[in-house]
Amino acid sequence: MKSSMEKPLYGGQAVVEGVMFAGKTHSVTAVRRHDGTIDYFTLPRRSHPTLTALKKIPFVRGIVAIIEASANGAKHLQFASEQYEASSDEKQAAEESRSKFGLILGAAVIGVLSFLFAKTIFTLVPALAADAFKPLVPGKMGQILLEGAFKLALLLGYIHFISLTPLVRRVFQYHGAEHKVINAFEAGWPLTVEHVQRASRLHYRCGSSFILFTVMISLFLYLFVPTDPLWLRIANRLALIPIVLGVSFEVLQFTNKLRDIPLLSWLGYPGLWLQRLTTKEPDDDQVEVAIASFQRLLDLEAEAERKQAVQ
Repeated sequence: MKSSMEKPLYGGQAVVEGVMFAGKTHSVTAVRRHDGTIDYFTLPRRSHPTLTALKKIPFVRGIVAIIEASANGAKHLQFASEQYEASSDEKQAAEESRSKFGLILGAAVIGVLSFLFAKTIFTLVPALAADAFKPLVPGKMGQILLEGAFKLALLLGYIHFISLTPLVRRVFQYHGAEHKVINAFEAGWPLTVEHVQRASRLHYRCGSSFILFTVMISLFLYLFVPTDPLWLRIANRLALIPIVLGVSFEVLQFTNKLRDIPLLSWLGYPGLWLQRLTTKEPDDDQVEVAIASFQRLLDLEAEAERKQAVQ
């Protein structure tokens, strides 16, 4: 049996009533429709030579990967929303609409802008909140710790409140199904509902872990820049966003490499603890959708390898 580190690395994302998986050549989303059937959305993965080169540079590759993931993820989220809401009679119209380049490009742009906007708000609000308490906590170290506390509270509070809605709770269940499939695959288990359900719903490479690492890394980097005056504090917080993202991505990859090493695996535990909020135990039907998505991806990847071998 191959270890997890010997297998190809796949990423994923939960969507409305489905799961997206991404590999080297394709990304695939499978969605459970109201009538119980499973529909698929497939996108070839094409990368500009410049982006391919950038993804080989440490600390830069993470930013490129995040932007690409945001753009591609928006397309899959759009598909999932359309398929879940549309009736059978509307399916063809939705597929024709998705085929338009402008709409696909628009979804990608919106995805990237949404990520950047959310990251900016998530960075600025805690800084402004901490500054408001400066009369009570005037020191630089105290301000940084207070800012970190506000940032963590904002993150946990946001996750908690959105998880109270039935739709988001189901998305979190699909998130758990996504992790279970990846864990089962990396463990070399058969991709059946029974075996996948035995796998953990937590995973070291999860985006939830990445988000928590950005909080921790930002606190460390803030030690090297001033907190006063307020305009300079805001400016350096915004300027540090790319650095925080780049470093956090490398930390995430590093903890994944240590996941099977005793005593060192605990470095990824904070991210795993956060995943107890962002994932829920899925039911068998949800796991079936996740398996279907991943199996379709594996088939497409194998076909791409065969074509490349012939060439």
